[in-house]
Amino acid sequence: MLRRVVVENGAVEGLPAADPRIASFKGIPFASPPVGENRWRAPQPAKDWEGVLHAYAFAPISMQHIPGEDPENIYSREWNVDTSIAMSEDSLHLNIWTPARKDNEKLPVFVWYFGGGLQEGNPAEMEFDGERIARRGIVVVTINYRLNAFGFLCHPEITAENPETPANFGHLDQQFGTRWVKRNIAAFGGDPNNITIGGQSAGGGSVMAQVVSPQNAGLFQKAIVDSGLTMTAYPSGFFHREKDLSEAEQDGVEFFRFLGASSLAEARKLDAVFLRDKMVEYKAFWGPVIDGKFYIGDANKLFRKNKCHLVPMMFGHTATEFPDRPAVKTVAEFLTFAQEAYGSEADEFLKLCASSNGSITEMLHKATVSHLEFSIRILGKAKGATGEQTPMYYWVFNPEIPGWDNPGAFHSVDLWFFFETLAKCWRPFTGKHYDLARNMCNYWANFIRSGDPNGKDADGSDMPLWKPFTEDDPNRMCFYDQIYPSNKGPDNLMKFLIRQYLNKKS
Repeated sequence: MLRRVVVENGAVEGLPAADPRIASFKGIPFASPPVGENRWRAPQPAKDWEGVLHAYAFAPISMQHIPGEDPENIYSREWNVDTSIAMSEDSLHLNIWTPARKDNEKLPVFVWYFGGGLQEGNPAEMEFDGERIARRGIVVVTINYRLNAFGFLCHPEITAENPETPANFGHLDQQFGTRWVKRNIAAFGGDPNNITIGGQSAGGGSVMAQVVSPQNAGLFQKAIVDSGLTMTAYPSGFFHREKDLSEAEQDGVEFFRFLGASSLAEARKLDAVFLRDKMVEYKAFWGPVIDGKFYIGDANKLFRKNKCHLVPMMFGHTATEFPDRPAVKTVAEFLTFAQEAYGSEADEFLKLCASSNGSITEMLHKATVSHLEFSIRILGKAKGATGEQTPMYYWVFNPEIPGWDNPGAFHSVDLWFFFETLAKCWRPFTGKHYDLARNMCNYWANFIRSGDPNGKDADGSDMPLWKPFTEDDPNRMCFYDQIYPSNKGPDNLMKFLIRQYLNKKS
């Protein structure tokens, strides 16, 4: 087994994973610490080290509010269980799990970007253990990146200093780490020309950002977006509006004023913990900025126009996360909303939802759609209109999830299954859950390997056939208590909302 390798900055030694056939390397620096003059600057190359780097433990997580402090929060119960986890501004490290015995095996590579709204999260979360995917012949890499104000703040002085990289430092960290992987992964038995990037929630949105960035030609060959699409069916959509650089710069000016810093130089001298705490107090959202360099426009719009890297992709979500509905509280508000949103077609919308004298509960229930299903159907329709045929695979996750909290298929719970890490979870999973996780992990591993998720289960039997999704043949794989394919088309309300959305966005 590979236990010691040499990368561009020096020798690295890893440890056997729980399965000794897998080696794990944790906490490898892929960039210089983003501190001092490197705060709010694009990632810089890591410095060489002397001797052997012992990559035995995860590096500190990026600066963020302390994870797990709210015991009522489901994610505090699920995986943010250690409030004392090490945190540092020096966090640009990655982790690797490899099944390779030697360095020339050219195994497929999976690069993972974690989620957390770009405000929080880390690759040391227990569900992201890469061992089970690695057992399927995949080299797994999880990349840390800067978050919140540390990763996405803009300011006129930052732009003046580095006009080619003025923003989106968290996304640039992902890109820089993936480029490090491309240069160095052969030492771990990986194939630098067979890389799949993947992410969930904000990590999935990050994948979309990387897929549409013109800077990334040839960097990866496939992509997985889990719960990471952000098109909403109703005008009152609940996602943060992406800002252009000049607007985001002014936000940075206001934040510096709140900090009491009169210049970039002063702000860079502030203690990281002080800056973090003031950021939490400030209560702003820090996210992607249209900078015209890395991020040239709305990712969904660019993707629909094929202004992206045309690689095979997987899209999916849990069945009950982020329901989309009109933001109203009374029947009168609902009727007003329908008229303002749809004008002459308001009556058609109301008929699809409920009678005009129905209760608001009934109307909202019938008006509720999955914004993620909506997004995927929009992408399929747009791709069909252009004739572009690079395969897209679509899944929906909705098994029974056990636990005293009766959570349903909540946002992020599918991560336990795709990484096949159920044994690390407190929930009383049973045999059917482990069978489902095994097959879900199989599908991902097959796609990472070849761009096609289909293949055989561990016993040699064929798994249910998963066909690509198109507008005319809207196939999806249903990961319920049983696995089965479906090609059910959109219902009449979904058709109506898609038509309205495209008419307004054209």
